[in-house]
Amino acid sequence: MIVRYDRPVSRSAFLARRLALFALVMVLLVIVAHRFGFLKTPDFVALVLVAALPAAFAVPLALIGLMRLWQIGALGGIAAVQALAYAALPLALPGYGYFLYESRPMLTEVSTDLNDRPAWVSVPEADQQFLPRPPLSVVASTLQAEHYPGLNGRRYEGAIDRVYEAVRKVAVANGLVVTASRGEAEALPDLQLRPAEDGTTATPPASAATGTPPAEEALPESGPLPMPRPDAISALIAAAEAGPAEPDGEARLQLATKTFLLGLPFDAVVRLKEEAEMTLVDIRVAARYGPHDLGFSDEIAEGFLHALDAELLGIAGN
Repeated sequence: MIVRYDRPVSRSAFLARRLALFALVMVLLVIVAHRFGFLKTPDFVALVLVAALPAAFAVPLALIGLMRLWQIGALGGIAAVQALAYAALPLALPGYGYFLYESRPMLTEVSTDLNDRPAWVSVPEADQQFLPRPPLSVVASTLQAEHYPGLNGRRYEGAIDRVYEAVRKVAVANGLVVTASRGEAEALPDLQLRPAEDGTTATPPASAATGTPPAEEALPESGPLPMPRPDAISALIAAAEAGPAEPDGEARLQLATKTFLLGLPFDAVVRLKEEAEMTLVDIRVAARYGPHDLGFSDEIAEGFLHALDAELLGIAGN
């Protein structure tokens, strides 16, 4: 007589694998959707926490499956190990966020000038939902000075137009999008009228047929054409929205960026001041959502300033 031995099956191990796989697929879809702009950050945070719930249930079920395998040789050991592997990312992501929340200073923004922070060209606005960003606290400057003492502005021995061009170039190279700017007309010279290398003044090219500049050749023979009168109300509204003019020798660039992997949005403003044959550069970086920047504001600011130093190598000073 043949005795057939049927191994018991650990249902908890297979249930754990299903739960963990569901959590993994969900968190991957959420990350991709947020990274490419299909989800707002508050929705992203909420869905990541929701995805962590089945992963958290899967871990003890997987451990029960492994224990049953050890005690009675129940089927499900491979499924239990797979469940633990699948649950790693859905649990590690909120765990890492909590670690940053507790280990980094409670800041929403950083600035290289704590006494006179660069003003926003256009104040960033977003639907905060359940992640409201509180006003800047009175101890924010003290916290930044304690935790990020190396975050300082830059001084470059060069004209503001050269530094301005370098700032725009570095911004594009590092994935920062220019969303607004102020002060180019006041701070930057007219590039067409800049002295050439031989000391002469550059002028617009003359027409080959008449020998006159294109602007003069295009003038009508019968006199200037009538132009519509500007709307006074529209002009006043535009001036009010633009705000006060920039001081002489000063320009600002407002930027928007995202973290590389998760796509967390941040806003930045770069201020350039021309003083005594030098150009001072200050940057302010702020998280768009939530009461904590998780330390990313400092990383973005430091990365941008180091890239600007490399771009303007040889003329930087402190």
